[in-house]
Amino acid sequence: MLPASLQVPAALVLIVGGAIACFAGYRVFRVVLGIYGFILGALFASSLMGTEHTLWMIAAALGGGLVGALILVAAYFVGVALVGAGVGALAASLIWGGLGHEPSALIVIVLAIAGALAALALQRYVIIGATAFGGAWTLIVGGLALAGNHAAADQAVRTRVWLAYPMNPAPGQRWVLIAWIVLGIVGAAAQLGITARHK
Repeated sequence: MLPASLQVPAALVLIVGGAIACFAGYRVFRVVLGIYGFILGALFASSLMGTEHTLWMIAAALGGGLVGALILVAAYFVGVALVGAGVGALAASLIWGGLGHEPSALIVIVLAIAGALAALALQRYVIIGATAFGGAWTLIVGGLALAGNHAAADQAVRTRVWLAYPMNPAPGQRWVLIAWIVLGIVGAAAQLGITARHK
């Protein structure tokens, strides 16, 4: 967990990483993997440290971030399947969350495997869609945290890795979901029409 004093830098990292993923994710997929690997590695490593040791926490976050980035960049081909698996797990969470339930582990596993297989079969389009919508969500969470939204700010420096991208960063504000969908579509269209066209 990063100290509250690092909320603004954490939000800026989410905004920059989200914008790159959303609008140029396919063209710079290795960079996107590195950014997300860094974010996940930093969140995981910093969650292992106590909040009273700020210097050690920052060092752990930087070290964990570098290790996470190296792992995902080195696993470029596996990264495509991981993106698909992540989208499958996200779909399970969103579908069952919309029904007011939590998905069972078996359902999450089945949808993650289906997502991984689909990602390998439709690699280009899955990468574009996943990076556009994943980047849009990261951009929104970072923007809300930077704007002072307490739920999003807490998520930007959250201790638990699996809650780093909240499903509801602004409770009671439906515009966030609409903004995510619109931004994701715009990002996918930008990638299909401009940034991923000649790759």
